[in-house]
Amino acid sequence: MSAQETVLKKVIRPIHLWAIGVGLVISGEYFGWNYGWGVAGTIGFLVATLVITLLYITFIFSFTELTTSIPQAGGPFTYTHRAMGPFGGLVAGYATAVEFLLATPAIAFALGNYLHFLHPSLPILGSGIAFYVLLTVINLLGIKESALFSLIITLLAVVELLIYMGIVGPSFKASNFMHNAMPAGWLGVFAALPFAIWLYVCIEGIAMVAEEVKDPSRNIPKGYISAMLTLALLAVGVMVLTGGITDWKALSGIDYPLPEAIGIVLGKQNGITKVFAGIGLFGLIASFNGIIISYSRQLFALARAGYLPGALAALSPKRQVPYIALIAGGLLGVIALYLGKTDQLVILSVMGAVVMYILSMISLFILRKKEPALERPFKAPLYPWFPAIALILSIVSLIAIVYYNQLLALLFFSGLIIAVVIFVAMGKHREPVTVAQQKMVL
Repeated sequence: MSAQETVLKKVIRPIHLWAIGVGLVISGEYFGWNYGWGVAGTIGFLVATLVITLLYITFIFSFTELTTSIPQAGGPFTYTHRAMGPFGGLVAGYATAVEFLLATPAIAFALGNYLHFLHPSLPILGSGIAFYVLLTVINLLGIKESALFSLIITLLAVVELLIYMGIVGPSFKASNFMHNAMPAGWLGVFAALPFAIWLYVCIEGIAMVAEEVKDPSRNIPKGYISAMLTLALLAVGVMVLTGGITDWKALSGIDYPLPEAIGIVLGKQNGITKVFAGIGLFGLIASFNGIIISYSRQLFALARAGYLPGALAALSPKRQVPYIALIAGGLLGVIALYLGKTDQLVILSVMGAVVMYILSMISLFILRKKEPALERPFKAPLYPWFPAIALILSIVSLIAIVYYNQLLALLFFSGLIIAVVIFVAMGKHREPVTVAQQKMVL
């Protein structure tokens, strides 16, 4: 495969990066986070969210240094491979793939539930599969078309959340929000960490399109920082206002908390409730589309570096998109729909993310010492404190997630062990990196 066949188009601008970054995550404002109420209560989950917001602020400012210094589609895999070698790259690649590949079926479940809420005759699973097919086809059209679609759908999703807060805000009562607000005490805060992470998880997917960004050293920081600020404001606003309109326990275990909340405020038969549930699909579709972009580029980068079958690195000749990676990722997601449940998929996705965050921050420290002359268009502020805070909070989060979800953790790390065994058995750890791969991976 020639170098030209594995080069992606540079067409993405800052507004597209903002849309991809917000779009990757904004479904987390619509569902998933409310499971955190079930284990921690409203105040317990708010504390967990504030801790995780600090984690993401410090992580994103630090991660941006890596993304602008090494703007390659592999993202964390590329950085960790460069800092720690083949095994580090393997672990980071595995963790990132799990994060993105399992986030999409969780969103597909929510999409199915939203449609079922609107039209009970529509099957949840069938609707989720239909969205997989539709959005994969859109991404096959090309990154420019996909980025434009992300921009439009993300803008609609943000406007919808602002309208939602305006509708439920007048019904907010502090007494509702504070009722039995920390039923599990401080232990509940730790148990709620994965659901707080779900409010921001996958924002680092901007790194997966770094190769397709015009002037990455200037534009990637703009995309990351603006997306992070937007998401932080929306997350806290939606969570606090929703928790004050009724008994929050009624909303803590469903996949469509926002339509249900508006139904409580206005009545389920109210026309606005139905309209809101319909346009509520925008936020879920935005994340679904953004994550499809990210996991396809991750699979593409891993294949290009020889970690996965080379066919996954193939680009369509006209559109220059990794079409086989797009199709393969979609098929894996459909399988996950049949095997997993929403909360399980959320936790596994978050577990992959946190492992990747840990490796990325360690790689940042290593590369600062190993390659001091590396061009760094954007440097992590308050170094070494920002990456150190992100690293420590990520480790604490991983410990909490593993402690409260031991069977899922066993599944996650068993998969990693199998990947390592296959990697060693095939002798990939001993293979020299070719000149072409050096350009792509390093």
